[in-house]
Amino acid sequence: MNTPPASPSGAERTDGSFVRLGALVPLTRPGWVEAGRHLLAGLDLAVREVNEAGGIDGRPLELVVRDTAADPERAVAAVDELAGLGVAAVAGEYHSVVARAAAARADALGVPFLCSSAVLDALTEEPTEWVARLAPAQSHGWRIYADFLLGAGRRRIAVATQPSVYWASGTRVLRDHLAPRGGTVVELDTNALTPEALCDALVDHGATALLLLVGHPEPAVPIVRAVRGDRRLAQILIGAPAGQPECAEWAAALGEDGAGIPFLRYLPERLGPLGERVGKELRERLGEAPSFVAFEGWDTVAVLAAVLRSHGTDRAAIAESWPRVGVEGTRGPIQFSRTPGISVWQWAWPPVQVVDRDPVEPDRVRILHAGSSR
Repeated sequence: MNTPPASPSGAERTDGSFVRLGALVPLTRPGWVEAGRHLLAGLDLAVREVNEAGGIDGRPLELVVRDTAADPERAVAAVDELAGLGVAAVAGEYHSVVARAAAARADALGVPFLCSSAVLDALTEEPTEWVARLAPAQSHGWRIYADFLLGAGRRRIAVATQPSVYWASGTRVLRDHLAPRGGTVVELDTNALTPEALCDALVDHGATALLLLVGHPEPAVPIVRAVRGDRRLAQILIGAPAGQPECAEWAAALGEDGAGIPFLRYLPERLGPLGERVGKELRERLGEAPSFVAFEGWDTVAVLAAVLRSHGTDRAAIAESWPRVGVEGTRGPIQFSRTPGISVWQWAWPPVQVVDRDPVEPDRVRILHAGSSR
């Protein structure tokens, strides 16, 4: 497997002087590279800050990075390798299907895994003590998105889909939440429909909203262009609950057509002092506004550093510590609990917003709807 070097926070060493953390990050296609770059920026910044503050009982923290490229098999191989390298825990990953494969392998090997950014409810098939998660479960965030649709008067929902456990799960969440409230969901297979044919189907179904449950940039970008260019669909709402418009490459690819598309992000309405400070550092590193994924990365290391300081580097002790975590993160106090329907230790819940980019000023993000934390 091709693996990049460790992150800039330090070269890999084998002399035992470092406390090592494994990091799974999508850094090459077909992974969402920009999300991976933001996740790694957050992870790496936090590692540097931990080390500047004296490390873990005087031992520097080292981040050993492996590129998953959105490939579950590659993630499994990376977990095997990282376990052999003696990491205290594995962290990261953005893509849900990849994180699920990594979580299953970490569980089997007895390696603690703190998932930063993947939301699929069924992160593991059975309940496990080895895995915890910072991102909200898909069923929580997407129900908030469904409430936004209802509040906006959008009840005839079409979803442009591709075959995927993640997209199928999202469709099910939307349908289960909308149906009792007078909403309908029709699925449009983008593997069978061209963007132009999809526009025809939207007209035929009388859809009032189209949700992009597809990959980025293909086929999401061509679909947006086609819908924006079809006068018959001038009043339809295009939405992207998975958060594709969060990153700058969305705006670069679509320009004005990419604005006014509501998406989910996991930030509070206002960051506190810690979030403001970290956000400023991340902006300097990235050369652009940090996405919520970058904050998830920083929070991941903050949690693991606190656990390592209080419980040591023994893997079983780390896994046993999840229910006792109490850490001030960039987006609020972080604690883990057992949540109904979720098989891993879960932060219930990070802040959830439905936002879009202002069509008049695309660099400005508008908050359209906010979910409750409980």
